[in-house]
Amino acid sequence: MSERSNNRGAELYQRAKRLIPGGTQLLSKRPEMFLPEQWPAYYRSAKGCRVTDLDGRTYLDFSHCGVGTCVLGYADPDVDAAVKAAIDRGSMSTLNDPAEVELAELLIELHPWAEMARYARTGGEAMAIAARIARAATGRSTIAFCGYHGWADWYLAANVEAGDNLAEHLLPGLAPRGVPPALEGTILPFRYNRLDDLEEVVAAAGGDLAAVVMEPQRSAGPEPGFLAGVARLCRDAGAVLVFDEVTSGFRMTTGGLHLALGVEPDVAVFAKGMSNGYPMAAVIGRRPVMEAAQGTFISSTYWTESIGPAAALATIAKHRDADVPRHLVAVGERLTAGWREAAAAAGLEIAFDGIPPLAGFSFPGDEAPALTTLFIQQMLRRGFLASTHVYAMLAHRDDDVSAYLEAVGEAFAQVAAARGKPPESYLDGPVKHSGFRRLN
Repeated sequence: MSERSNNRGAELYQRAKRLIPGGTQLLSKRPEMFLPEQWPAYYRSAKGCRVTDLDGRTYLDFSHCGVGTCVLGYADPDVDAAVKAAIDRGSMSTLNDPAEVELAELLIELHPWAEMARYARTGGEAMAIAARIARAATGRSTIAFCGYHGWADWYLAANVEAGDNLAEHLLPGLAPRGVPPALEGTILPFRYNRLDDLEEVVAAAGGDLAAVVMEPQRSAGPEPGFLAGVARLCRDAGAVLVFDEVTSGFRMTTGGLHLALGVEPDVAVFAKGMSNGYPMAAVIGRRPVMEAAQGTFISSTYWTESIGPAAALATIAKHRDADVPRHLVAVGERLTAGWREAAAAAGLEIAFDGIPPLAGFSFPGDEAPALTTLFIQQMLRRGFLASTHVYAMLAHRDDDVSAYLEAVGEAFAQVAAARGKPPESYLDGPVKHSGFRRLN
């Protein structure tokens, strides 16, 4: 049966597109990124790894799982209890929340190279803070970057110049409208595992390199010597090395992924996994760099509310006590093995990428968008929110993974049957979007 029938979420989304530019606040939550005209779009409740839509249908979530925010699972009772206690105490006051100091001490304990911390509430604004601090600390303007780092002007300035410099950094099609043309040339891309790229950027910056901003790992891992080479280039150039751990943090380790990779940055940025779905972000770093925040203006009222720090403290405590990284890695490795087995059984060719707690696969060739859409459609019919990547959660238990992989085997068989037919003829709606696109 088509998911278009009796889908109040899809109907509500049509209203939203008339009222909210872009339909949602986050590109990754647009239904067009999954299953246009069929995705349930809105939820009534979420608990563990189960999500109930507006029509009362409950799905097992093996997709973005709150876009990577809920490493413990939705509505974790321990984190929620800490948040409710903070609310009962009063979540805002003229005075400061002592949890800010406690959280700073904990983050520095987890990352002994760091000496100071500042807070925000979202990853994008925390990355903007890190860029500002790096520029303030060095008195320079140019930033070299690798990977995806949010929506702010400092980053989108990479696309001011004709072309699409961000196309190879996770998300193509990001238009820089509204970004001042004067920022052209202030942010320069280099490719992961290409130290020669960065060497060229350093030379092009001509002594004006403020920072190198990058994810320590996202898809493929670092080749031997790559991250150490990046750190060396930063030291030699007098630039700040910033690791964006908004996505990678609190998955492979309790803290930054760089702890497992053996390279220390000057600044690291966290959000998402550190507070299990409650808004919280942190910028930690070495004292000489972080002190530069006092020479520029970085200040916001809601960075002082108490819910975020309470959630972060409770999340990190449970993360460490329950050895959450071990579970996330195990889930991711089992998913990858299951995808490989199901693909072989169906005669499908697929590729794999990502760290285990953020494991993913992809179909090759020009049919990939349509085949991916068909996979999502088949999984939704079987009671799963699915995509080609899974953010593992502590709430993903063995029987949940088993049920998911059984459904994957059935869905892969349908995908295999659709190759070359063309696959669009098997869909109940349009093909999913693959990047940023206007909706009307």
